[in-house]
This record gives sequence, structure tokens and C-alpha cells, in this order.
Amino acid sequence: MKVPLEISFRGMDKIDAVETLIREKAADLERICSDIMSCRVAVEVPQQHQRSGRPYRVRIVVGIPPGHEAVVRRESSEGMIHDELPSVIRDAFDAARRQVQKIVEKRRGQVKSPPEDVPVAFVVRLFREEGYGFIKATDGREFYFHKNAVLHDDFDRLEIGTGVRFEESAGEKGPQASTVQIVDKPGARVGASGENPVEPPLGWKE
Repeated sequence: MKVPLEISFRGMDKIDAVETLIREKAADLERICSDIMSCRVAVEVPQQHQRSGRPYRVRIVVGIPPGHEAVVRRESSEGMIHDELPSVIRDAFDAARRQVQKIVEKRRGQVKSPPEDVPVAFVVRLFREEGYGFIKATDGREFYFHKNAVLHDDFDRLEIGTGVRFEESAGEKGPQASTVQIVDKPGARVGASGENPVEPPLGWKE
């Protein structure tokens, strides 16, 4: 791992056994992908639950070159949270492992991807002042994205209808877009030969 593993405990004391488990699970991820750039793991008790015996929350962010990111968030149910925490961590790392494996397979060409210069989604809503927006994939699904997810600080260049490529990741409220990269506009022609116009997604309206 090029950047040392980061483990943080928030709203709670550090638990040595939990840290050991996290390090073991992070090492398992490296066996799947040897060039992981970074792995950040946060274990916390939300402030409103610190005295009420409510859930732990576990968040994992794994950075994989070139610009891929696996993001997982899991939360325990109410009850004996100290007993539940290891299982929540294992569940979170299982989900991270699946995402990492998918990225590795994609990089190896085992999962066919669209050409790099062809959009796979289009910007449908922008909230510039708030710093976020929504894109619609060519399969009709919509994804939230934050301006920090837009590569090369290109958020201000986005317009309604801008064609982009992106990685799907798990956000706090469901799937969201990460590593968003501008490609082209709906209907514009791409590629050096100027062939194959880019078609907007089903139901697209300018």
C-alpha cells in the first residue's frame, strides 16, 4: 500500500482487537490488488448515539490507480454493539473486496468497457452553488455526484448535457458517481475519425 493504512475511531475509544481485525482485512484486499494506493477506515459511534447503546458505523475508502475508488459504508443494528462490531467490519470489508475485485477485473479487460472517448452518462441537473449535480447513465439510472468527484477540477466546466464517464460507488444514500470525467456533449461526434455520433440516454430532453 503506497499510503499507510489509516484507521480512525470517532466518538469512542480505540479497540486493539478491532484495529488488528481491520489490518488483517486490509491485507486481504492487497492480495486481490497489489497496487492499492490507500485505504482509510473510520469506525465511529454517531454523536447522537454515544450514550444510548446504538449502532457503530464503519466506512471504508480504498484508492486504486488510475483514479478508481471503492467506497463502503455499513452500520450495526441496535443492541450489543461491542459484540456486533467485528461482524459489521467483516461485512464492510466483504463489500469492499467485491468492489476491488470488480475494478481489478475491469483493468485486466475481463469486463468489457466502452471506449475511453465515448460518454456513458450525461449531466441532467446541476447545483453549482451547492457543489453537486446528477448524471443519467445510458441505461437510464441517475447518480448523484459531488464536485470533488469531478476529475481535473472540471466541475465549473460542466453543463446540462455534458457527456461524462464515471465510476459507480456506494454513497451514504445509495449508489453515486465518483471519478467523473468530461468526455463530450450529447449528439457530438467523438474519436479522431469523427464517426459514430454519441446518442443521449433514453428519455433525454435538452
